[in-house]
Amino acid sequence: MRLFGTRLDMLLRRTATWVLLLALAVIISLVFVSIGAFTDQATATPTSMMATMLVRFPGAYDQVVAFLLGLGGLFAVVFGASVAGSEWDWGTLKFATTRGQRRSAYMLILFGAVALLIVFGVLIVFAVGVVAAYVGALIAGVPTDGITDSEALRNLPNLLGRAWLAITAEAAVGYAIATLARSQLAGIGAGIALYFGGTFLQLLLPSVVKWLPFNAANAVVAGNRSEQMAMMGMQMEQLQPNLALVVVALWLIGSLVVTAVYVERAEISH
Repeated sequence: MRLFGTRLDMLLRRTATWVLLLALAVIISLVFVSIGAFTDQATATPTSMMATMLVRFPGAYDQVVAFLLGLGGLFAVVFGASVAGSEWDWGTLKFATTRGQRRSAYMLILFGAVALLIVFGVLIVFAVGVVAAYVGALIAGVPTDGITDSEALRNLPNLLGRAWLAITAEAAVGYAIATLARSQLAGIGAGIALYFGGTFLQLLLPSVVKWLPFNAANAVVAGNRSEQMAMMGMQMEQLQPNLALVVVALWLIGSLVVTAVYVERAEISH
């Protein structure tokens, strides 16, 4: 527990932790407020209908989570890669091993601190997104009475729990990549390339790409992107939400296993 506490304190003192959180909160605020500002309910086009759907509660809860799973997943990859890569760049992993700390245990405990921070990050950004969606709905003149929908509120713990697991799995992928690369920059670059590569390849190999971590993460919530794409006349092949949840859990476990095995076998000069 002492090691966990010191690693958590270290992450809280990192500028990158707060920069990523603030950037995501600002972006989600701008997106949903802008949607409300530019939505024209008088024009029944697919675009305006989709925009209205994004800020109409209780569906707006799902849309905020969808945003978290999208851009938030990218930020999670960057965060996970920066944390793992810094262990090699700054030599803190080597320092820990000289003090008798088991390498794999150290890296897994460190990721536990990352996962805990993601819990708070998800809650904070979700709250900011809901407020922004509410403001956007007011600006657009969309009814907001659905914000107190009892069924939607009861489903929020399940919704946020799924989002946390998916985003944590994405962070774990970045964490593993940076560990293998032994570098922050290489890990972040490779993680971003994998993220966007999966997005573009979905047009060419949808039946294969849907199993990749970022694509599976976007499917853990029912109707995450498929409804929006359908309204725009496009089709997107996704895993079923419960199956997607299992897939992201396997990516999470697999990434941590790869990390643990690699650091145990890696040569670290003293």
